[in-house]
Amino acid sequence: MPEISRFYGIVIRMFYEDHLPAHFHAEYEEFEALIDIARQMVFAGSLPPRALGMVIEWTTIHHGELIGIWDDIHNFKPAGKIAPLP
Repeated sequence: MPEISRFYGIVIRMFYEDHLPAHFHAEYEEFEALIDIARQMVFAGSLPPRALGMVIEWTTIHHGELIGIWDDIHNFKPAGKIAPLP
């Protein structure tokens, strides 16, 4: 599972051959949430409110890049990296 980004203790990953909808996994301490890229919301799991806020802000900033990486990994191309939240 490629690591796409890491910031403030939050790790963002995508799985090869993962299911729809297009999403990523956000991990923070013992929490994990699956974030729908298009809707920019959690559809499984949970994160503490502050961590979730940072993840959603990051998702908004990097929406196009996330869709590009989703497409790449589902075509078995190497996953790129995305800049962390400043």
